[in-house]
Amino acid sequence: MDTFRAFRIFNEDAKIHGAVVTATVAELSAGDVLIKASHSSVNYKDALAATGTGKILRRFPLIGGIDVAGVVVSSTDSRFREGDEVLVTGYDLGVANDGGYAGYVQVPASWVVPMPRGLTAFEAMAFGTAGFTAGLSIVRLEQNGLRPPNGTVVVTGSTGGVGSIAVAALARLGYGVAAITGKEDARGYLEQLGAREVLLRTALDMGTRPLEKARWAGAVDAVGGDMLAWLTRTTDAWGGIASTGLTGGVELHTTVMPFILRGVSLIGIDSVSCPMAIRTEVWRRLATDMKPNNLTAIAKEIRLDGLPDAFATLLAGKARGRFVVNVA
Repeated sequence: MDTFRAFRIFNEDAKIHGAVVTATVAELSAGDVLIKASHSSVNYKDALAATGTGKILRRFPLIGGIDVAGVVVSSTDSRFREGDEVLVTGYDLGVANDGGYAGYVQVPASWVVPMPRGLTAFEAMAFGTAGFTAGLSIVRLEQNGLRPPNGTVVVTGSTGGVGSIAVAALARLGYGVAAITGKEDARGYLEQLGAREVLLRTALDMGTRPLEKARWAGAVDAVGGDMLAWLTRTTDAWGGIASTGLTGGVELHTTVMPFILRGVSLIGIDSVSCPMAIRTEVWRRLATDMKPNNLTAIAKEIRLDGLPDAFATLLAGKARGRFVVNVA
């Protein structure tokens, strides 16, 4: 435990960059629980943070990685003991607290989730924040009344982390899934995940009317912008839209018509500060009835040295599925 490798992000001469360094436990952010990490993951937020493309980090230098899975080494909180398998996603991990791209991670006990039975550390990070976001979206849509007999559920940004997990998890639950993508060569991948219909984004006729033909019983949207506005106009009566991302823009141009004439619900998904009771239930679902049969097909394992290439792939919109980081 004397030293370990970590991917630390620096702000030097107004330039943000990351590098693999040698670190010690004494240098880590303070916390109740010390975890020997085995895996982390790469999310769009990680790519923004590590490259300075987005203003994510609240202090420098900082070890990146908003997810981690591993085994408890020591704990001052009675809820966790040495040897417990755990995971952490969200909160300030990799934002203001040293993150998961390291051999050891130290965090407040209130952030720690016991590893649900049925998940390995690799599988937990194949989900990571993106998969947790997808799972939370499905739970919130179900709370809104979504059930498989209601009709088709559409997933946008479907080859990304959130989208891939959403397609696969919905299919596992028995939903008919339509996947929207901008990648012409993604049909086989999305059908493998369980999509019954694959729609090319550039071929969509979005129309301009306040209400278009109702097509969807529900939606998981990782895009935002014009795509989200179109979903409000095309979601069926009493359907819900889980809004998870903003790669297509932060502005939403729509009318109140879908909400007052069809009863459509726009559901915001906040995976960072989600209450622990809901958080643990979503992870239980991801480990059981939502767990895709082909989860490993969604994930590609890399090491710390491979992070810059993974960040570049994500920011270029060329990612497919998930990157799992082996930090052991």
